[in-house]
Amino acid sequence: MRTFARFKLKKMEKERNMVVEIKQVVTRLPELRFVGPVSWRIDEGQQWAVVGPNGAGKTLLADIMQRKFAFKEGEVALPGDGKVSEYIKSIAFKDIYSLADCRNSYYQQRWHATESDEVPTVRELLGEYAGSDHLADTLERFGIADLLPKKLIYLSSGELRKFLIVRVLLGRPRVLILDNPFIGLDAPSRDLLVDTLGRMARLEDVCVVLLLSNPMDIPPMITHVLPVRERTCLPPMTREAFLADRELIAMLFPTEGTEADGRFAAIDLPVDAARVPSTHEVTLRMEKVRIRYGRRTILKDLDWEVRNGEKWALFGPNGSGKSTLLSLVYADNPQSYANTIYLFDRKRGSGESIWDIKRRIGYVSPEMHLYFQENIPTSRVVGSGFFDSIGLFRKCDAGQEAVASRWMRVFGIEHLKDRLFLTLSSGEQRLALLVRAFVKDPDLIILDEPLHGLDVSNKKRAAAIIEKFCERPGKTLIYVTHYPHELPACVDKRFELVKHPEIPEE
Repeated sequence: MRTFARFKLKKMEKERNMVVEIKQVVTRLPELRFVGPVSWRIDEGQQWAVVGPNGAGKTLLADIMQRKFAFKEGEVALPGDGKVSEYIKSIAFKDIYSLADCRNSYYQQRWHATESDEVPTVRELLGEYAGSDHLADTLERFGIADLLPKKLIYLSSGELRKFLIVRVLLGRPRVLILDNPFIGLDAPSRDLLVDTLGRMARLEDVCVVLLLSNPMDIPPMITHVLPVRERTCLPPMTREAFLADRELIAMLFPTEGTEADGRFAAIDLPVDAARVPSTHEVTLRMEKVRIRYGRRTILKDLDWEVRNGEKWALFGPNGSGKSTLLSLVYADNPQSYANTIYLFDRKRGSGESIWDIKRRIGYVSPEMHLYFQENIPTSRVVGSGFFDSIGLFRKCDAGQEAVASRWMRVFGIEHLKDRLFLTLSSGEQRLALLVRAFVKDPDLIILDEPLHGLDVSNKKRAAAIIEKFCERPGKTLIYVTHYPHELPACVDKRFELVKHPEIPEE
C-alpha cells in the first residue's frame, strides 16, 4: 500500500512539473506525419531549441504541439483544462496576415501611401493592451515605442518581426514558439531579443521553444535541445551536450560542398544561349533621392551609383530604408518618378515600362516571402520569376520549364518541384524563392538576406552558386545582410544607410 502511495505521489509530482507533453502522436494525414509516433515532454524550468536542417519537420512538430491537425493516434496533454490557443502561442514572419486584413492588399499598398487609409497603425493593433503597465515596459525593452503611430505596411521587415514578438508577449502565453526568430534583425536587435527571452524565462514564467536551422543560433538561455532529422525526433539532450556533440551536429548539418573539398566548384549553372552580356555603363544611379512618409523621412538626399558588373553590399539598421531603396530600384515605388533615378543607362520615367525594368532584375527578400500564399506546385512559383509576377502565375513554355527545372536541380530542390508550395518548410520555401530570382539570368541580382532561414549545408550551396553566377560578365550584384561574414567574396564595395529620426508633431 505504501509503495502504491509513493508511486501515486511521484506521478502527481511529475504531472505538476509538466508544461506540455506530446504523447505518441500520429497525424491523420500521411503527408503531415513523422516517420514514427511523436513523443516529447517539456517540464517546468526548461527552455528548448528544436534544431535541424530545412525540411526536417521542425514547423510540423510545432503545429502538432498546437493541435493544428487531426490525430490518428496519441494526444497532446496540457496541465488543467486551459485552451491550447491561449496556452501556446507561435510566431512566424507570415503572421503579419493575422494582424490585419491585408493579405491581398499588402503588396499593392506597401509603397502607395494614398491607398493606405484603412490600414491600421501599430497603436491601433495594440489597443487591447492600452493602459497596461506591461505595455510600456515591453515597448521600451524592444525599442519600438517610436513605431506606435506608424501604419503596419510601413514597417521594415525587422520592425515587423519585433512588433510580432512584442504583440504575442503582451498576451502572456505559457509556451512561446518562435520560428527562426533572428531572420531580418540587425545585430543590436538580435542581442536585444536574446536578452529579452532570457529575462522572460527568468521572471515571467514563459517556456520558450525556438525552431532553428543553425546550431550557432542557440542562445545561452536555452537549457535543452531536440534534434530533428528527416521527420524523426532524435533523443533530447541538454544544450551543453548537444553543442559538444560534433558528430551529431555534422550528421544534422553535413558540411560537404565547402571550398576545401571543391564539391561545388564544378557546378554547371544554366545559361541562356540567346542572352549576351549587357553593355550598359550605369546599372543604377540615384541623385539626391528623398523619400518621406508622413512625418518620417526614410531616405534623405541620397546619392549612389552602381556601375555595370560591380558587386555591392548594402548595410543599415532595421528601419533605415533598405526595403524602400530596393523598391525604387525594382520599380515598385511610385515615388521613383519624383526623384532622379537612372536604371540601365535610362532615366526613370523616360518611356520604359515597369516590366522593361523588371525583366533585367532578379530579386528576393524576406518581405517577398509574405506575398506567396497560393498553394500551387513549387515549380510554378519558381517559374513565375520569368514573368516577374506575384499572385498571378502564368504557365511557362517547355523551354522555361526546362530552365526552371535545371536551376532547381542546381540548388538541390528539384525533388520539391511537384510539392505544393505551402506544404514546404519555411526554409524550403525560401530556397524556392531564391531560385526564382535566377531563372531569367538577370543583369542585376538583388539579394536581400538570401541565406536567412537556410541550414548550414544550404547556405554553403547557395553562397557558392551566387559566387559562380557573379563571375559571369555583365552581372551586377546588390547584397543586403545583417551578417557581414555571409557576404560573397566577390563583393568589394559597400553602401550604408542611416536611420533618420521622426519629426515630432507640433
